[in-house]
Amino acid sequence: MSRPASTHPTTPTPPAAPRPPAGRDEGWQRWLPGLQVLRGYQLEWLRRDLAAGLVLTTMLVPVGIAYAEASGVPAIHGLYATIVPLLVYALFGPSRILVLGPDSSLAALILAVVLPLSGGDPARAVALAGAMALVAGGVCVLAGLARAGFVTELFSKPIRYGYMNGIALTVLISQVPKLLGFSIESDGPLRNLWAIVQAALQGKTQLASFLVGGGTLLAILLLKRSRRLPGVLIAVVGATLVVGLGGLAAQGVKVLGPVPQGLPAFAIPWISTADLGPVLLGGLSIALVSFADTSVLSRVYAARQRAYVNPNQELVGLGMANLAAGFFQGFAISSSSSRTPVAEAAGAKTQLTGVVGALAVALLLVAAPNLLGNLPHSALAAVVIASAIGLIEVRDLLRIHRMQPWEFWLSIVCTAGVMVFGAIEGIGLAIVIAVIEFLWDAWRPHFAVLGRAEGVKGYHDITRYPDARQVPGLVLFRWDAPLFFANAELFHERVLDAVAAAPEPVRWLVVAAEPVTSVDVTSADMLAELDEQLQAAGTELCVAEMKDPVKDKLKRFGLFTRLGEEAFFPTVGAAVSAYLKTHPVDWVDWEDKPEKKTP
Repeated sequence: MSRPASTHPTTPTPPAAPRPPAGRDEGWQRWLPGLQVLRGYQLEWLRRDLAAGLVLTTMLVPVGIAYAEASGVPAIHGLYATIVPLLVYALFGPSRILVLGPDSSLAALILAVVLPLSGGDPARAVALAGAMALVAGGVCVLAGLARAGFVTELFSKPIRYGYMNGIALTVLISQVPKLLGFSIESDGPLRNLWAIVQAALQGKTQLASFLVGGGTLLAILLLKRSRRLPGVLIAVVGATLVVGLGGLAAQGVKVLGPVPQGLPAFAIPWISTADLGPVLLGGLSIALVSFADTSVLSRVYAARQRAYVNPNQELVGLGMANLAAGFFQGFAISSSSSRTPVAEAAGAKTQLTGVVGALAVALLLVAAPNLLGNLPHSALAAVVIASAIGLIEVRDLLRIHRMQPWEFWLSIVCTAGVMVFGAIEGIGLAIVIAVIEFLWDAWRPHFAVLGRAEGVKGYHDITRYPDARQVPGLVLFRWDAPLFFANAELFHERVLDAVAAAPEPVRWLVVAAEPVTSVDVTSADMLAELDEQLQAAGTELCVAEMKDPVKDKLKRFGLFTRLGEEAFFPTVGAAVSAYLKTHPVDWVDWEDKPEKKTP
């Protein structure tokens, strides 16, 4: 086979929902899915949406207050972070029944920034939390506009389990002192745990607070599986009545106290330049975690309703809701895996359910804010602890351990990273581990020398088929990964090893390239050097089954011209046939053997 002169190449998860019909996302209306739902709204849905919204309100109030305190901001701001984001998501969010609001998975991330920087100043804590919501919202909107909804899919399931378990444990530990009725100096999850043990041993536990909080937690956990009974509402109202009627506030049980009357007002959360670094890191971490949670939950409910949810629009909806929270005295929010099922079970049909819930909470703040005065802090801690327990994944991790232990331990490392270094640093560690995991798989991919196994069609790995025969003078080499900078040198070494290990001098080396989905400049340069080495040894480099987009890259890099069109074959079989036509060798394929006649 003739070859042109040698020249160096120039450097130039949940079940899938139905896809949208053609043209569905055209025009500006694609960014306002709420308007599309409103235009097609059916009157018979109204009764169910109104009823579901009122049922949802019974969850929104206690949970919003509890997560605000867990995030280090005054309780009222949890309700502010509930009202406006629900209204905004109803307009921009693509999911019909997803409920957004304060969430336990974000509490540790917000607290990690607010606690050390606020210095105990509530107004400063609100500004810091609001600024992080703006950062998270801005990142989500920009990512959605850039169609980067795939980003969170880069985390493997064990890594997601790992950092979420770490966050859940961090949140749980942070709420134990409130449950027991005392306070500690927060200094990281492990130190907090030790401080809690010391305080308990020193007799600092406030018995009445513990009984109220423990009873609330027990009631929530027992009623958790009921789809008819609002367990959180029953537990929290019960605790409030016990404290109010029993006069326990006078006996040392800490209560919420007076709640400001009125609605949230527009306010820009001003922070100092010294706070920018932590706020930006916190906001980025929140954006990543909140969209990972929202994306999964949104796909699950879309699949149940046989609807399509655009992940990029979901990013925009989540981002706009967070921007609204930041500008209206709230803090970062996410989808809720506890409130969304409540809305679904109550018969919600559209986002009008969330709108009704938001308006009901607003009405409470305007008309009867004093109803919340006797709400005990230990009961709020119980609400957060119950939610954190729900975040912890154990069963599936044990399944992963049985199937692939090293991925289980990867998850444990992520959990330990959050516990040891903190929530935000732990997310950073999870990102680094995800990148390393991805590069490791691509850096050391599977490869094989192929042979012809009798009775089996095609060409197969000779290590799996020890009786497979190789065509004399021909090496078929398969590389099961993209070719890029991290594995280019390994590819080079393995090809030369295969040539050296061949039983006869090699005349052709054919790369079975169907699994090669991409080639970068570094690997293109490596292929040029490999071709020079093989030519010097009297071996021709050929390629079979390469995809057209990858072949187009080789044309841009100059490699297609260098190797020549005749060096590319549509199939491995075609390459073998071309070799046998030009090289007389002793070879009879098993399919060409005459059938033995039976007597």
